[in-house]
Amino acid sequence: MSESQVALVTGAAQGLGYQIAGRLLAAGYRVVLTDVDGEAVKKAALSLDNTGNCVLPLTLNIAKKADFEAALADVLAFWGGLHVLVNNAAVTKATPVMEISPEEFNQVVNVNLGGAFVGCQVIGKYMAEQGYGRIINMASLAGQNGGTSTGAHYAASKGGILTITKVFAKELAANGVTVNAIAPGPIDSPMVKALVPEERLPTLLSAIPAGRLGNGDFIGDMVVQFASPEAYFTTGTTWDVNGGLFMR
Repeated sequence: MSESQVALVTGAAQGLGYQIAGRLLAAGYRVVLTDVDGEAVKKAALSLDNTGNCVLPLTLNIAKKADFEAALADVLAFWGGLHVLVNNAAVTKATPVMEISPEEFNQVVNVNLGGAFVGCQVIGKYMAEQGYGRIINMASLAGQNGGTSTGAHYAASKGGILTITKVFAKELAANGVTVNAIAPGPIDSPMVKALVPEERLPTLLSAIPAGRLGNGDFIGDMVVQFASPEAYFTTGTTWDVNGGLFMR
């Protein structure tokens, strides 16, 4: 992997996005950390690289196409190129299905699915023009099995990500751009701990054939594999990382 390669990760101020950014950085990428919380993403960037040479923090609301366009312009002005996009940012809610209002449903789907769509559209267009790119969309086990601890709107949005991954993979393949997804099950992360009370954790673990929560750094290493130039023959796929909860 060339040292000149640049990767942008959304929702990177904490949790899985932060871990993914860290693994990309360790693999030699220069990393653009983005998050809707501008102050948090600045702190995250400093904790990964206090020199400021390899990490660029940017405020980005994935629900706004203009934000993606502005972020792309900022990255090109700062580093001159962008080679990898990781669509990780998402809103997670666990409202019972019969209690979800149309407004809440639309908000979650617009951010999670709409944000991934807009990211693929804006950054994918740029990558296609350059003749090279790697896009990795973070899906979820919830989008495959209907969800367990998460809400119907979250599960629906993640299921949609599986589909748009295939759509953009077909659209961009001829231009040297691959588009793949990773569908994690329960990961040892702040999101899972927020959704699953401590007293329910043994029940969750007992339902996982592997008997453990997943590892975020391993997810980050999978992203690194998808991001590599050698991954040119893998596109439109979804890699399952769920401890055996969903097999196909």
